[in-house]
Amino acid sequence: MGIKGIAARTAAWSARHRVLAVLGWLVFVVATVVLSGQLGVIEDETGGGHGESARAEKLIDDAGFPERSGEMVLVRAAGRSVDDPEITAALGELAAALDKTGVVLERSEPIPSPDGTAALVTFAMADEDDLDKTLDAVAGVQKAHPTLSVRQTGDASGDRFVGEELDKSLNTLALLSLPLTLGILLIAFGALVAALLPVVLAVTAVIAAAGLLAVVSRAAPTVDATMHVMLLIGLAVGVDYCLFYIRREREERARGVDPERALMIAAQTSGRSVWISGLTVIVAMAGMLLTGDVTFMSFGAATILVVATAVIGSLTVLPAMLSLLGDKIDLGRIRRRRKHTGDGRAWRAVLGVVTRHPLVSGVLAAALLGALAFPALRLNPQSESLNDFTAGVIPTVDTMQDIQRTYPGAGEPAEVVIKADDVTAEPMTEALEKFRETALATGQLHEPISVQVNPDHTLAIVTVGLSGSGTDETSEKALLLLRDDVLPKIFDPVAGVKDVAVAGNTAGSYDFNQALEKSLPLVFAFVLGLTFLLVLLSFRSIVVAFTTIVLNLLSVAAAYGVLVLVFQDGHGEDLLKFTSSGGITDWLPLLLFVILFGLSMDYHVFVLSRIREGYDRGLRTRSAVAEGIAGTAGTITSAAVVMVIVFGLFATMPLASMKQVGVGLSVAVLLDATIVRAVLLPAVMSLLGEANWYLPRWLRWLPKIEHGASGTAPVQVPPVERPVPVGATAS
Repeated sequence: MGIKGIAARTAAWSARHRVLAVLGWLVFVVATVVLSGQLGVIEDETGGGHGESARAEKLIDDAGFPERSGEMVLVRAAGRSVDDPEITAALGELAAALDKTGVVLERSEPIPSPDGTAALVTFAMADEDDLDKTLDAVAGVQKAHPTLSVRQTGDASGDRFVGEELDKSLNTLALLSLPLTLGILLIAFGALVAALLPVVLAVTAVIAAAGLLAVVSRAAPTVDATMHVMLLIGLAVGVDYCLFYIRREREERARGVDPERALMIAAQTSGRSVWISGLTVIVAMAGMLLTGDVTFMSFGAATILVVATAVIGSLTVLPAMLSLLGDKIDLGRIRRRRKHTGDGRAWRAVLGVVTRHPLVSGVLAAALLGALAFPALRLNPQSESLNDFTAGVIPTVDTMQDIQRTYPGAGEPAEVVIKADDVTAEPMTEALEKFRETALATGQLHEPISVQVNPDHTLAIVTVGLSGSGTDETSEKALLLLRDDVLPKIFDPVAGVKDVAVAGNTAGSYDFNQALEKSLPLVFAFVLGLTFLLVLLSFRSIVVAFTTIVLNLLSVAAAYGVLVLVFQDGHGEDLLKFTSSGGITDWLPLLLFVILFGLSMDYHVFVLSRIREGYDRGLRTRSAVAEGIAGTAGTITSAAVVMVIVFGLFATMPLASMKQVGVGLSVAVLLDATIVRAVLLPAVMSLLGEANWYLPRWLRWLPKIEHGASGTAPVQVPPVERPVPVGATAS
């Protein structure tokens, strides 16, 4: 019989033209790097935005309002009031030092704290590049008064130092993930060359995808974390796909199959699983494109790109490399190769219990996942805030947190944008004064209240403090009071006022959440619906498609529940070094859903393909399930360990949202590879028996995809130099 399937035909071509395939891949990678250098990657400069806050930002941009960065200096001394002579002297020196820089605009007079223990000086800068001058001025005052605390924070200083710390942490994770991944693969394969191959291909796939991002960014501009997300997903799927492929090829050779046929069997089984899995992951990631949010669209485009590149590499250059290396793939062996692979005693023991008692096993596994998922019903989405940073890591963040505690609302103020014919006209100035009085009388809106006017006097930005941390329910109530009550009451009656809108971090987060809530049903329906169709087409079973959706949703729900227990309830504060804010980062549930749903399909498709392969050979379903899961157990374990380690590194970062990403992904992968794949899946399939493969009559027109390799004909490839055994004579 001839070679069937895209994966097998591609592998056959690559094996026949292995040098051309390898050189072609290298040229492709280099070309993408050159392309990226020529075009450059377009970064988003709008900051995205939704609803009223986006409208406010547009008003500011259209009015030609000069861009300024707000900074604050907090001065205090333990046990002393702001009337202390030294504090008074330091405040005077601070004002003089800031004015002397020549870059400070609109410096305020010292604002005493409500308890009289601190003073706050605010100012603006026209250019963030002038930050060092103000930092030096503040440092000079601190040096002259060592018994006082004189600390600066704000937009420019926060962006710089937070960005530097996050970049440092992410770069460290990227450097750590590669040797750790290599170490795990070395243990899994027992040979250095076999372990290096997946890492090299995954890294080159990420490099190529990063180069292609220069083109894609024209449609979906990148954000700060795009490259890091691409690396995270690219390394995970790239290593997984190669692992599936190489493991099957080595398994067949260990059984005595000749190398060429072993490669074709791997291509027609694991190779097919790779492209089906890759397509499913791409569908899941495409869900992010439907949100309309700049960040999610950037993540979606980048992950689709890197997954597609990893699939192409796995189906083209990997078979060529395996054909080129031959038995040399086992060079650098660290242990004797086992005769039988992928069927450890522990897994067979577990499967024996599960298949003998599928109902009890299934109920227990489902109960465990249900118990873990139950806390997810209390999931409270919250916007990111400075309180999400680990204390003591970034001084500017610690200072901002101190200001938020000392001055309610000062750290995360709202920006009221007012467009009018003339904001300096008498009716407007009277309205602004009335606004100050009304705002302060609410008890939820606070000082400092400041007003900035553009050169044409057509736009005013009024900054006002909000109660709460800026991300909690208290701040949200204060924002809604401002938007729905205070502002309409004051400015609607004023002649000449054309528009009033509220921006700021709290407003932006609130509007983001409102927009996200509207897009969630569409994203979920898209991902679940297309995944169902892909599995239905791949396995010609409506039952398998349905159970796939349910099992993957259970994994995701359990991960959500663990996040609530650890981060929302704070049960992991000491271990993970964070302070619970009482919620989960608002963008995390959607991101985790699409990533976890996509990645869990890696395992699911791989295992189901092996089960279907046995079933198509004539095994009964229960035997096919046992053989399929036992035969893939070693591969699944190795792939899961790689993902858990790589994702788990994110839990070491100083930002709570990154810790949540790491813990959520690691827990989900761990549960998916153990409870779901080793217990729940075989239990459900054993209970259903032949009903697993039910396909309604009206769907039997669907094309049949073969999952076995019995009909695969050997492919003629150039001879590979084999190692000559000791004492033998080369012919």
